[in-house]
Order: sequence, then C-alpha cells, then structure tokens
Amino acid sequence: MQVLHFNQTDVAGGAALAGYRLHQGLLDQKIDSRFLVARKVTQSDLVTQLPSPSRTERRIQSITDPFGLAQIHLLSTFNLKQHPSYQSADLLNFHNLHDGYFNYLAIAHLTQPKPAVLTLHDMWSMTGHCSFSYDCDRWKIGCGNCPDLTIFPPMQRDSSHWEWNLKKWAYHKARLTIVAPSRWLETVARESPLFRRFAVHHIPYGIDVDVYKPLDPEYCRSRLNLPKDKRVLLFVATHLQERRKGGDLVLAALQQLPDAIKSQLVLVTFGSGDTEQTGIQTVSLGYIQDDAEKAIVYSAADLLVFPTRADNLPLVLQESLACGTPMISCRVGGVPDLVRPNVTGYLANSEDVQDLKTGILVLLENDRLRQQMRENCRTIAVSEYRLELQAQRYIELYQTLLNSIDR
Repeated sequence: MQVLHFNQTDVAGGAALAGYRLHQGLLDQKIDSRFLVARKVTQSDLVTQLPSPSRTERRIQSITDPFGLAQIHLLSTFNLKQHPSYQSADLLNFHNLHDGYFNYLAIAHLTQPKPAVLTLHDMWSMTGHCSFSYDCDRWKIGCGNCPDLTIFPPMQRDSSHWEWNLKKWAYHKARLTIVAPSRWLETVARESPLFRRFAVHHIPYGIDVDVYKPLDPEYCRSRLNLPKDKRVLLFVATHLQERRKGGDLVLAALQQLPDAIKSQLVLVTFGSGDTEQTGIQTVSLGYIQDDAEKAIVYSAADLLVFPTRADNLPLVLQESLACGTPMISCRVGGVPDLVRPNVTGYLANSEDVQDLKTGILVLLENDRLRQQMRENCRTIAVSEYRLELQAQRYIELYQTLLNSIDR
C-alpha cells in the first residue's frame, strides 16, 4: 500500500506536524507513505516540494484575489495526475488544502481514479473562507455576509458565499472519506451541508509516547536553568502573540494573581515573540522544534496554561498530556477531549479571565490533585493517543477503501 499525503508543509505548524506524525506512524507500520508539500523543511526523500505558481497563475491570481476567490488560479493542481508520486500512489490523503498552494476545484478530478481521505485540521473545507468560525454558524447555510474577513486565511472582499458554493460544486463529484481528529470537528463535519455525501470518521491524532513522557522535574529544571524553589507555569504557541491561542488571556489572568502567589511562580514560554510584563519572573525559551527538548520543558512545568479561543485537537495539550503535565484551557472546539475537569486539568469558560485565574489557583494550591492529574494524563495518553493506535486506525480505513474498489 502506498499513501500520498498533501499538505502545505511537512513540519512547520500544528496541522503539518500532525500530518507528519501520522506519516511516521505509517512508516513504522511498514506502509509506503509519501508527501507532496508547498514548502519543504525536512531533508526526507519521501517529501517532495511542489513547484511555485507559474507566471500565468500569478497573473490569474492578480484578478481572482481582489474578488476574494482564493486558490482557484492554481491550474497546475489539475496536472498533479501526471506527477510520479500521484501515479504510483494507491490512495490519497489530503490534509490542509488552504494556504495558497492547492486548487480545491481539482478535488473531483484527482479523486475519481483513486480513493481519498480528507483529514480535517480545522473548518476551512466546510466554510466560505475561514479556518475557524468562532461564534458564526453561517457555514451551515452557505456563508455570505461574513462577520470577519480577517480570520485566516483572510479574504480581500466578501465572496464567502461564492467560495462556499464553489466548494459544494467541487465536492459534488469527489470521492472522499472524512477523518476528524476531535469529537467537536466530527460533529461539525456531520452537520456540514457540504459533506452530506461523505462518511465521517473520528480518528484522534497520535503521539510518540516513548519520546513525550514524564521526566524527572528536577533534572529538567536544571537543564533549563529554572529555579527549583518555584512553581513553573508554561505557555506554548508557535506565535506567542497570536490572538487565537489566548496569550493575552494568560497575561491578564497572571496579572490578577495575588502578589504573594506571583513571587512563588516562574512563567516559561516557548514560541516566537515576547510576552508582556506580568509581575512574574519570565523565562522565554524561543521556538523549540526538537521533540525530546519539548518533553523536557513540559516535564519541568507544574501546569500548562493554554486558553485557546478556537482549536481542533491542540498538539500542545496532547504533548502536555503525554508528559503528565496537568492543563488549564478553555471549553472550545476539541479541547474537552484532552482537558477533562478534575481528571487531567481545569476547563475554564472561553474568554473568562476570572475563571482562568481560578483554575490556576485551584491547581497550584492542591498538590494531591495535581499529582493525581499527572498520573491520569499519562494513563490517558498511552491508552488513547499512541501513535501506533492512530496509524492502525488509518490503515484499517485505507484498506476498507481499497477493498471497496476491488469488489
């Protein structure tokens, strides 16, 4: 069995990393797995970078983008059938198709000859432009009158109704099976008018629990030059100022903590960018890509604070879970799959700084509960989110799709 994945990049960003981990899990199961990406970061021979848009495509883009019609200028997507990786593949697995590298109008063209899986990492495939709709539910009725064109990927003018209908047309003759990593995104996919023809499956992301595992906190703090006599709070985001990840909520909650508590804390961040002053000692580790180094950071922390405003199944929370670090996050998207109240962490109401502060105080002041959560986190990670388990579930799905062609 040879599987060909499509993604905007191989390891840069959460959706890319999630797809690449699946790729590694498949390789471990002796599946021939390969990638086509717009931007290649790794040196892997199994990852091939797609060519940049041609001059003709860029000229078409100068016309389509002002009308809010993104990516339909990429005529070269229709030619992927001639690509050696496509021709040798038995099955296709699409991941994130936005970010300006793939023409979604070609989905039916590419999926007619070969079975295909679409792994959802956000809502983009079901909306008229946005990756997360927040409180807007116009994706259920065809979009249009978009309340926020700046949500990634941004749109220059409101053509969300047109894009929604173009996707509907593209899916009409496509052969797709949908995979949602979180229960929330599974529900969204089942409610989407665009996906009514397709089977929807729930397969969570997998994580290497032999790399992401609890390590000795004192050793980890020594490695990171962190004080051993303070409680360590951790905040992680690729871009620390990204509003969706809630960095502003973390700072607001920490600023409101009593001074006596602040003096006992150190805030550790990893990701690009700086944080504002909170009155708490802060250590910025910058962007960390190495998995083993990240496991050291998680293991050094007493709590991960991650008040995301919209998310699928955040890898940050999954990594923290595997390292046995209790979590404080918000009741949005797929977060409740991982942050289970009084089991693995504290689930605050979205946008509620007071509730977030309460969660921090409750867990900091209860050593016994935090220790029980550490044990629960690791047990759940091993039993539900092992990379081998994810790979096996995908292989079973792939084999079912291939068998349906043979019959």
